[in-house]
Amino acid sequence: MSHNTPLSPRPLHHLSDVQRRVLTTRQLREHGVTASVAAERCRAGGPWQQILPGVHLLHPGPPTSEERLLAALLYTASRGQGADGGAPGDRGPRDGAMITGLAALALHHFSSAPPLASLDHVDVLVPRARRLRATGFVRFVRAAALPGAQYLAGVPTAPVARALADAVARLTDAALVRGLLTESVRHGHCEAAAVVAELSAARLLSRPHVVDAVDALLAEGRSIAEGRLYDLVRGHHLPEPLWNVELRLPGGPALGGVDAYWREQAVAVEIDARAPRQDQDAWHGGSGRAREHLERLGITVVRVTPRKLRESLEEQAAVVRTALIAAADRAPASYVVVLPR
Repeated sequence: MSHNTPLSPRPLHHLSDVQRRVLTTRQLREHGVTASVAAERCRAGGPWQQILPGVHLLHPGPPTSEERLLAALLYTASRGQGADGGAPGDRGPRDGAMITGLAALALHHFSSAPPLASLDHVDVLVPRARRLRATGFVRFVRAAALPGAQYLAGVPTAPVARALADAVARLTDAALVRGLLTESVRHGHCEAAAVVAELSAARLLSRPHVVDAVDALLAEGRSIAEGRLYDLVRGHHLPEPLWNVELRLPGGPALGGVDAYWREQAVAVEIDARAPRQDQDAWHGGSGRAREHLERLGITVVRVTPRKLRESLEEQAAVVRTALIAAADRAPASYVVVLPR
């Protein structure tokens, strides 16, 4: 028996390298190592160490980032009942827990997130009903309903929008918050609307530095969506529209701005960047009424979302092309004044 491998009636070859180096007290017992032997090996100067309560690192040096993540998940799973109501046990990530916050963003390869090795804490997202106490480098974030985990490097990880909200909730560095939020859309991790929805659900939009970062996020998201709309028109050989204009009745009030307008066909495209859970009353009272007014004047308004522009550009191009072709069969629209916006 080496210092790093327990005497075991069950071989360890079914475990990954990291799993062989991080085991709970129960797992060690299942492999033939008693609690007293484990305690002896974890004494000062010994070959092993107890990295968290009931979780052992089977080498004497500092833990790697992967070992810390696994230890956090094993500790979470070994405390009390699992998410499925089963008996206490060391079942690893199957209890529904997942890495979130800055550690999750590092796993998602955010360049603006601190590297895993530099983080003082690892945040773990768990069901609200779990009774868990933070210890060592592990902190808990509770949620009534957990999102679906994404497995990155074999680690259950919160989706980007949720991980961002959990990270921002603990951050006071305005520059870091802004960098994380803008990177999320600039590098295509998720849409701005999804991030805003998570920040709103976490009640973070009252913090001034978060509001400022969200303004930058939305500007970044709109800029990217506008670029994709240009690609839609030019890449699919549609007629060139008037870009980013305001429509008005002659001598009357403004009818609203649109992102693209085909004057001859009276077809407008509007990028809808609202958050999914944004107040629908505000929509019906503002942009919704403006769109209805345009349609009463005979102008076809095509709404596209940043997500559709990212995921189904060809399909959206077909929608716009159909609207342009259908214009020939409609009655002429009312005359409107077109001004730069």
